Amino acid sequence: MIGWQLVASVIEFNSVSKAYPVYARPSDRLKEIFTLQRKPYHRDFWALRDVSFAVEAGETFCILGENGSGKSTLLQLVAGILAPTSGSVSVTGRTAALLELGSGFNPEFSGRDNIYLNSAILGLSRKQIDQRYAAITEFAEIGDFIRQPVKTYSSGMAVRLGFSVAIHCDPQILLVDEALAVGDIAFRQRCLSKVDDLRRKGVTILFVSHSIVEVKTHGNRALWLDRGCVQEIGAVDLVVNSYVAAMAAKDKRYSQMHLEDGSEQLFPEPQPAALALEPVTTIPNMDGRHGNGRARILGIAILNSAGEECAYLESNSVVTVRISVQADDRLIRPTVGFLIRNHLGLAFSSTDTRREGLELGPLQPGQILTTDFQLSLPTLYPGHFSFSPAVADGPLHGETACDWIDNASVLHLASGTRTIYGYISVPCAVKYQLEKGVPSTAEL
Repeated sequence: MIGWQLVASVIEFNSVSKAYPVYARPSDRLKEIFTLQRKPYHRDFWALRDVSFAVEAGETFCILGENGSGKSTLLQLVAGILAPTSGSVSVTGRTAALLELGSGFNPEFSGRDNIYLNSAILGLSRKQIDQRYAAITEFAEIGDFIRQPVKTYSSGMAVRLGFSVAIHCDPQILLVDEALAVGDIAFRQRCLSKVDDLRRKGVTILFVSHSIVEVKTHGNRALWLDRGCVQEIGAVDLVVNSYVAAMAAKDKRYSQMHLEDGSEQLFPEPQPAALALEPVTTIPNMDGRHGNGRARILGIAILNSAGEECAYLESNSVVTVRISVQADDRLIRPTVGFLIRNHLGLAFSSTDTRREGLELGPLQPGQILTTDFQLSLPTLYPGHFSFSPAVADGPLHGETACDWIDNASVLHLASGTRTIYGYISVPCAVKYQLEKGVPSTAEL
């Protein structure tokens, strides 16, 4: 007799829909209650519509979609926080969830009290929590704040503690929403490494992330949601390629300078960039800043070939990184440059004026220097890339660094026409030669 081995599904969605009532005025809610809901005073907003899928034990299942597509609602249904409006949800196994900042924490309780409370809710005994308390606090790394009320925590500290509790309670199913995005790079990498460890131990993981690289690195299968409806479900590579192509097409539509019917322009034709470098004074983002203060960065801009700020990056295109700095002290050997990181926080590329063979003369206090770096982007894997500008009196690193801003500008690289495996497509020329076969005896 042939034995059949069945792989159990630990999560099953069967034609699940979820609606939220939306009231035009607060009083409409009361009117509906007083009429015992015989007369509706609301309209339904459908966060999910007819969603069906199954997740097998030990699988890492990723969920993609824009903000508002229903990803968080789906995870809350799995966690049992919400009930479906129609359809059925089946979940088998202990579920630990990190769905939002400080999820499940009492803000008035200390971090220590919340560890015991949340661990007990997840089914651990007092003795088990005592045994794991040190490991939880060590992973969270929030120091003496563990004795302070959670309401005094920063968003990053709440995520640290919430994730640490979730992974140390022996979950059979782990739900991770986009809350990790607020964590610092080092902690985020540690969390993703822990996710890999849990996956190898057979833990089922539902993973929501806007990072395409993370989805492709950690996922077995993926689900793409759009306005609450399933667009595609299947192998990660296929779903990701479809999703990125759709997002790139949408970005292009937004960036076009024409009306939908093409009859007239929303903006005038772009003018060629002037020869004079116009200083930039905007810093879009600032994740960290350090330096000796002898000079400061005034702004950074990523420009396209028309001299306009880029809404996104494209492979095989030319962009200009413009950086403006101002000296607060006399700089003998000023150096301006930048570092590019990918979405995982890994240093991807860097350059500066000295490396490019440009020796700048002394910079006097109050003088403003604007530098353009023209880059020819190769064919890269789609994702987010950040630019960190810097100015120094000598090398950019060490004591000579005057000002450094981490991730001052972050742009999405749109998907190209070619599928990229890895991080970059290396230019390659292929030659071949076909040897003539030896004739057979019959041909002689």
